[in-house]
Amino acid sequence: MTPASPSSNPSTAAAEYELPVAGFQGSPREIERQWFERCYKGRGDTMLQLTWRAVLMGSALGGILSLTNLYIGLKTGWGFGVAITACILSYAIWRTLRLLSGNRLSPMTVLENNCMQSTASSAGYSTGGTLVSAIAAFILINGQTIPTGTLMAWVFFLAVLGVTMAIPMKRQMINTEQLRFPSGIAAAETLRALHTSGGKGIQSAIALGLAGLFGAASRFWAAGLELISPKLAGYQIANWVDTFSVWLLGQRWVDRTVTFSWEPMFIAAGAITGIRACASMLLGGITCWMIFVPVMQANGTITGTGYRDIVQWTLWGGAACMVTSGLLSFGLQWRSALRAFRDLGKMFARSSGKARDELDAIETPASWFLAGQVVGTIGLAYLAHVTFGMPYWLTVVAVLLSFALALVACRVCGETDTTPVGAMGKVTQLTFGAIRPGDMNVNLMSACITAGAADSSSDLLTDLKSGYLLGAHPRKQFIAQFAGIFIGTLVSVLSFNLIVSSANILGSDQFPAPAAQTWAAVARALGEGLGALHKVKVWAIVIGGLVGIILPLLSRLFPRQQKYIPSAAGIGLAWTFHWYYSLLFFVGAVIGLILEKRRPRLSEQYTFPVASGVIAGESLMGVTLIFWENGPAMLRQLFGG
Repeated sequence: MTPASPSSNPSTAAAEYELPVAGFQGSPREIERQWFERCYKGRGDTMLQLTWRAVLMGSALGGILSLTNLYIGLKTGWGFGVAITACILSYAIWRTLRLLSGNRLSPMTVLENNCMQSTASSAGYSTGGTLVSAIAAFILINGQTIPTGTLMAWVFFLAVLGVTMAIPMKRQMINTEQLRFPSGIAAAETLRALHTSGGKGIQSAIALGLAGLFGAASRFWAAGLELISPKLAGYQIANWVDTFSVWLLGQRWVDRTVTFSWEPMFIAAGAITGIRACASMLLGGITCWMIFVPVMQANGTITGTGYRDIVQWTLWGGAACMVTSGLLSFGLQWRSALRAFRDLGKMFARSSGKARDELDAIETPASWFLAGQVVGTIGLAYLAHVTFGMPYWLTVVAVLLSFALALVACRVCGETDTTPVGAMGKVTQLTFGAIRPGDMNVNLMSACITAGAADSSSDLLTDLKSGYLLGAHPRKQFIAQFAGIFIGTLVSVLSFNLIVSSANILGSDQFPAPAAQTWAAVARALGEGLGALHKVKVWAIVIGGLVGIILPLLSRLFPRQQKYIPSAAGIGLAWTFHWYYSLLFFVGAVIGLILEKRRPRLSEQYTFPVASGVIAGESLMGVTLIFWENGPAMLRQLFGG
């Protein structure tokens, strides 16, 4: 590795620096000293990083991108990290502003951009995950929304809890053990490329922008023309596609969601997700909507038509498959869990000496961890007691369980780049199902604490990994991440409550909310017992659960053939959303695979920016159209006007 040297030119400094992806060797103290001397000195101690322009830019981009994750989360149950998208957008926007100012503005340094992406990531990702899962499940079960002020406070305190929970983990997992956190490496590589190869950076930014415009125009053409004038409804591409589907397939199949749809963002999402998961979704979609549903309709078990009525039968098998596969995969990573708890004491241990003093001066202090845990726990305990009827001691138990499971989740994320948030939530749901049987709201909200804390913690550590590789000041980056909580909470909660205030929008064709369907199904099963379910649903749970166990075991037993073994998560998810979602995901994955094989350099440079742009553009336009059509009524319903 080439040590960094101070430079007044940010691009020059970036060009002289090689990311220490391979890590360092020696004792924990020697490893930290090597990083301090080779990476931090000349960069983190001299280069601009935590600035107002970085935080404001990150807050603005994160607030906007939180809408995209909210939209696609309610559509598919999945979320996509926003850090790399924010890096590219920030670079392009600031470069444009510099040109417009006649270069009077100084260029944003790579470490400023790193702080910016931490703020954006916090605002756009870590504050909204539980809204599309546990909170949406609460609404599905209770038929009512949570007051905006209450929900805003809940999301804020939960984010504070999760972000500060990662503080003691950072030094052990990133500094000492140097876990990879692959998404963090990817973000660092992106930032370094942007600040060393201006031409490629601009090309990626242009591709993202054009793809975003295409996604927005596509969504407007699909559903926005009729808002200008009802006479234009016949020119909407969505109506053309619907008419073609009925003509080719027949209304009976269309009612089963076996139809075609014009939603390019799912093709883009498939290009990012990969062929194995998307092929598994298509397999699950075929077995569910083209085999199981027709058979159940033929024998009179399923009498309704349309997604909302049919999914009440299909979600049980899908949810069981995802739950058992998640829990089993989590259990198979027991070595990671063991290492996490074995290293627990080391996280809080401190040794004396000058080398430690220099590092302590830039690391986030343990007192911030304690303050965040106290504030977050008190806030959540009060809200849970007043709003959901949870005893105070149950919230404390949930927080303690959250730290233990977040510890494991962060280590799994560091080793595999996958945060088992769903599994974390299900562990808590099962635990509180035993502690507090029959209380579905307590079950959901306690699991919400665990899942939210684990998600926020792993998101922070992923961002801190980027900063570690780039030689950033850890404490300043933590502050940037914490700053994103405020705008993320404000935008995501207001937007979420405005959207779901529309009657029966959750669980509809517009927003299937598959993640929420799964959470609600587990809560109902634990609350009402399997005896209250129809025997077909019970058998679906049994068979889906077995599939969720068998497939991960096969992947474990035959690692070389893993790419040919279907993903249990992909199959289970397909049983909770429309058939055409799985088709579009698969089409995107095939396009991405062909491009990767035939034009690898082109794929590496453009697949992620183009796909991210399409997702962001279509999502933002989708949210805009909802507000345009229902905004006044939503506001009146939301605020009681």
